[in-house]
Amino acid sequence: MASKKENPLHSLIAGASAGSVEALVTYPSDFVKTRSQFSGSTEGPLDVIKNTLRNKGFFGLYSGATALIIGNGVKSAVRFTTYDHIKHLLADENGKLTPGRNVLAGLGAGTCEAIIAVTPSETIKTKMVQDARRPDPQYRGLIHGVGQIIKNEGITGVYRGLIPVIMKQGTNSAVRFTSYQTLKQFIQGNEPDKRLSSTTTFAIGGVAGLITTYASQPFDVIKTRMQSLEAKTAYRNTLHCAYRTFTEEGILRFWAGTTPRLVRLILAGGIQFSTYEASL
Repeated sequence: MASKKENPLHSLIAGASAGSVEALVTYPSDFVKTRSQFSGSTEGPLDVIKNTLRNKGFFGLYSGATALIIGNGVKSAVRFTTYDHIKHLLADENGKLTPGRNVLAGLGAGTCEAIIAVTPSETIKTKMVQDARRPDPQYRGLIHGVGQIIKNEGITGVYRGLIPVIMKQGTNSAVRFTSYQTLKQFIQGNEPDKRLSSTTTFAIGGVAGLITTYASQPFDVIKTRMQSLEAKTAYRNTLHCAYRTFTEEGILRFWAGTTPRLVRLILAGGIQFSTYEASL
């Protein structure tokens, strides 16, 4: 697999653009997924949509969206820039990257994005989505919500669930980039520099998103619960959260919210990779 050194600034701008566009388009499916994963929730995806539209209107499906759109732009900028840099470092003298080294590059990119961008943006989004379920929400918007979280829990309040986020994002990036690059190489055949159409990159990215969803969903469920409003009193740590989820609700609960997340990641993969490739 050939590895071409990208200009870091180009990777940064292309990644940020791809992430922001993807988050804006797909946020409602992420909102539905998050609501479906809270402990004790009996709402299915369609119930969440109907109840939200009835009680909050269309824009209720965008509760907490600002945090994710900003965070997703930063996350994607970090992801693509880090991935391009690491894969270049791991490539051999001929510029080729083995599948194993591609996985390592993805893991490195996922870990960096989890620490720098994903954990705080996801924690804030999760708390705001859960708060919006209350009859009398306590957060009046992104800035007020962040201020209240830090006031009540300290700076660690926006870093809840760091370990499962690292696990989820590491898996996400490793599986997504490896799947995408493998499919892209297969289609390019003996022409590694051949530029693919936006339709083709969208389709490849969508397939990569599908594979990624099922591989990382358990980590996403644990992450959501560790970032919920009651997490501080309900769970001692990540392992305790996983243990309680398994013993109290069964193994299938680790795949709660798969359908809306599947929709989001298929679209996200298509939008991100096609936008990124077009921006280079």
